[in-house]
Amino acid sequence: MDAFRTELTRRRVDAGLSKKALARRMSFDPSYVSHIESGRHRPTEDFARRADDVLGLGGRLWALWREYDRTRQNAAAGAAVPVSVTADPSSDLVVEREEASLRFDGRDYVMTIRRHLHNVGSKPVTLYWIKISSDDQSEEPLTWDTIDLRAVCEGEPMDWRVTNDQPFAKQVWLQFRNGDYEFPLYPGARTWIEYSYTVPESIWGRWFQRAIRLPTRYLSVRLTFPAHLEPRVWGTETSMTADGSPLGVTPQVTHTPEGEVEWFWEVPQPQLNARYRLLWQFQNGPGAGLRSGRATDRAERSERGERSDHSGRSATRRSTLNRRRPAVLQ
Repeated sequence: MDAFRTELTRRRVDAGLSKKALARRMSFDPSYVSHIESGRHRPTEDFARRADDVLGLGGRLWALWREYDRTRQNAAAGAAVPVSVTADPSSDLVVEREEASLRFDGRDYVMTIRRHLHNVGSKPVTLYWIKISSDDQSEEPLTWDTIDLRAVCEGEPMDWRVTNDQPFAKQVWLQFRNGDYEFPLYPGARTWIEYSYTVPESIWGRWFQRAIRLPTRYLSVRLTFPAHLEPRVWGTETSMTADGSPLGVTPQVTHTPEGEVEWFWEVPQPQLNARYRLLWQFQNGPGAGLRSGRATDRAERSERGERSDHSGRSATRRSTLNRRRPAVLQ
């Protein structure tokens, strides 16, 4: 039980969620998570499954609950049971390169995420977990039709299935398959995956965060806005030893011939469990006149982890991802 509570607390904090926010996403009473983490209540099977899905742990928390439940039952029967912890299915993955980009066209945010993955384990990888979130302050729901999620692996469309479907957050397992064709990532192999989605400006919120949940060798973030909006961008980073400090490297700013302005930021060897957050405001256009302090407060209140799966919808190929349309790739 201690192992379960410790893992639940650590994963909740890593996701940037308060106890109340996690309980809300799990459809539990707001005080229930607090009771579990403090040891006042025992975790139930339903609680363990929902927490695992909401936090996107791929069975890690559920495995700990099963060990706890089995140990408790055997202890009641007078038998000693050794405790073993099932590994996270994605723990054998290394992200050799992540390239995240966000483009705003004045109406929609389009996120694009490209990751170069290396399977350093001994078993084939068939799933990859992602999360898509909207701003907590919005009254509009985040819908699948609006998101228009698309994913490819080396040009092959990837099917996906939903693990958590809330009005303000979606969690998805990308599958290394489409239809009957399967292309698992075998031990020692490397591949590129890319996925994209769209979120309207009215429900997105003005911040973009990358959470380092797997060992990562390189991270870059590119933000692109219409220059006439006169955007201002700044950022913070949070790690296991520092909370909300300014970015260690200043983003590079470039004006393009197409009338856009780009902010590019990169960090080699980002720390595991670190969170890098870029925030912005517009001096002209949507939200003009919003003070920096208010923008920061709103972002911090959002309780989101990364903005950034049972439907089985197939994605389109890479060429479709590159067509001119509002979309977000993360």
